[in-house]
Amino acid sequence: MDSLWTEYFKGDSFYDFDYVLTRYAHDPLTKIDLQERWIDIPVQLDTSRHVVRVHALGTTASPEFRIDGDTMDEKQEVLDFVFSLFQWDRNLEKIHQHFLETNLEQLFNAHPGTPIVKDFQLYGCLVKTIIHQQLNMKFAYTLGARFIERYGEEVNGVWFHPQPETVAEIPYEDLRELQFSQRKAEYVIDTSRMIAEGQLDLQELSKKNDEEIVDKLVKIRGIGAWTAENWLLFGLGREDLLPKADIGIQNAVKFYLKQKMKPSIQEIADLSQRWEPYRSYASLTLWRSIEG
Repeated sequence: MDSLWTEYFKGDSFYDFDYVLTRYAHDPLTKIDLQERWIDIPVQLDTSRHVVRVHALGTTASPEFRIDGDTMDEKQEVLDFVFSLFQWDRNLEKIHQHFLETNLEQLFNAHPGTPIVKDFQLYGCLVKTIIHQQLNMKFAYTLGARFIERYGEEVNGVWFHPQPETVAEIPYEDLRELQFSQRKAEYVIDTSRMIAEGQLDLQELSKKNDEEIVDKLVKIRGIGAWTAENWLLFGLGREDLLPKADIGIQNAVKFYLKQKMKPSIQEIADLSQRWEPYRSYASLTLWRSIEG
C-alpha cells in the first residue's frame, strides 16, 4: 500500500502475531499475507475511514511491528485504534505464568503468547456474531462475506463493514437472497435498527461491566448468552470470558484431558476455577489447540 507515515513498535512481552494473522485469515475478505506477515486493517473512526498496514518484523519472543498509514489525518487516533485492537499493553508473559500454576500448564507451554484477537469494529463484531450463530465456521464466514460485499464498502482493497443506518433499511427478503434464514435476517436488521435509532449505544455499553452488558444484550431478540459473551470477548477484548456452552471449548477440553466424552458445563466450571481472572486467554488457547 502507499504509505504516508510509518511508525515502529517493539513489545515488552511475548506475543504470537502469526497466530493473530491465522485467525484473521479465516475471513475471506481480509487483506492479508501470512508469508510476508502483514495485514491491512480497516480503521473506522467517527466520521472517517483509514487503511493501516501492520507488518510483523520480530518473533513471538521479541515482537516488533511496522505500522503504515494511508493519510496524515487523525494519525494519533489511528495509532491508538491499532494499539487497542491488538492490545499491545497486555502483559502476556504475566498471564502465561499464571497458567503455569494451573491444570492448563501443558497447553500454555505448547502455545505461548496467544492474545485475544479482537474484531475491527464493535458493531461489525456484533453482527458477525449473530450471523455465526449455529452455523459451521466455513459457511458462517461465507455468509458474512456475502453480506459485506453487498452492503459494505471497499477502500484500496480493504472491506469496511456497512453502518447500522444502512443495514436498518435493508428489507428482510434481500438477506434471504443471500441465504440468511428469515430469523437471522430479522435479528441482524432489527438489532441494526435499534442502534441506528439510538436505542442501543454500543460505545456506552462497552463502558459497563461484563454482567451489565450481558444482561442488556440478552434482552434483545436474537441475542443469547453465547452471542453476548462472544461480543465481550472479540468485540471488547475482556479478559475473563469462558463460553462454557461453546462446542469448541468442550471439544478442546475433551481432547486436552484425553476424555471419551465431552465435559458438561458444570465440569468445565469446576476445571476452570483457577483460570480466573484470565479465562479469555484459556478460551483462545483451547480453541487454538484444536484448530486445523
